[in-house]
Amino acid sequence: MLILGIESSCDETAAAIASSERSVRASAVLSQMDHAPYGGVVPELASRAHIRAALPVIENALDQTGARLRDLSAIAVTQGPGLVGSLLVGVNLAKGLAYGTGLPVLGVHHLEAHLFSALIDSDLEPPFVALLVSGGHTELILVHALGDYELLGATLDDAAGEAFDKVAKLLDLLPPGQLVMGGRAVSASAEHGDPTTIRFPRALSGRDTLDMSFSGLKTSVLTYVNSLRNEGGQEALTAATPDIAACFEQAVVDVLIDRTMRALKSRCIDRVALVGGVAANRRLRETLAEAAETIGARLTVPSIALCTDNAAMVAAVGAHQFAQGSGGGRVDEGYDLDASPRLSLPGLQASRPA
Repeated sequence: MLILGIESSCDETAAAIASSERSVRASAVLSQMDHAPYGGVVPELASRAHIRAALPVIENALDQTGARLRDLSAIAVTQGPGLVGSLLVGVNLAKGLAYGTGLPVLGVHHLEAHLFSALIDSDLEPPFVALLVSGGHTELILVHALGDYELLGATLDDAAGEAFDKVAKLLDLLPPGQLVMGGRAVSASAEHGDPTTIRFPRALSGRDTLDMSFSGLKTSVLTYVNSLRNEGGQEALTAATPDIAACFEQAVVDVLIDRTMRALKSRCIDRVALVGGVAANRRLRETLAEAAETIGARLTVPSIALCTDNAAMVAAVGAHQFAQGSGGGRVDEGYDLDASPRLSLPGLQASRPA
């Protein structure tokens, strides 16, 4: 069994080949640079870049394995959520390839793909709690079984990754004309700062909830930055930037760790996975590993390449769906498959009694 996975939900054009949900044989990712002058992803530019890059990226993945389209068992593609224009490029390409080869085409949910990223090259088995942290999502999901998910908690406003991006702009950490991820820029600055100098708020602290909020934290950083700039000018802000970055990062990590540990304890689960783009954050990875160890829980974190958007995790979901019998009817399949920018996670239910 060889499954081609295609990912084009935002600004990464990616393709991969998987033989099972745990075994990925090839992966190719092309990051778009067209958006650098604009300080964020421009949907129209992203769509056009996907059109130019998709076939060469797929050919790259196939070449890595020595396989051809005729050797595949199915084609899996990110159906949603994401930018509708970007999704349409990937979905229509997958359907075109499927039509030309007679292969089945499987729609994959982007967040489920992130959950599956923890399974690749790993022996992690359900049940486990997944902390999914990215630019657009921050959620705690209990994976009862593959395809059976329970939402334990989520952000009530900004996602953690979105907060990182906004703080990076506040601190002028994004060089003009260069494509630098906000989270990476904040973390790099934080390496030179003291995370104890400023006490930024931890929203919903002490409440009996697994939900999170980062909007107030972002506003608190904005207020502190404006006050510092007004009192000491840009020079004072520049000098304090590493400390601000470190204290902000620590506040985000504290909230994420607190909710994850409470989720594990409340459900008596001893396995946890950290997935999504923010899972690449070194402080979060190290702090969560230490916290998990104190309660005897095992942490699984994908490689950095599997944290950010990629097609390996899409191919992994597709392999699972194909092995289960064309996805068990959980997502649209075949030539009627369509992009769905607000697609709900299949198999996700609201929190159940513990």
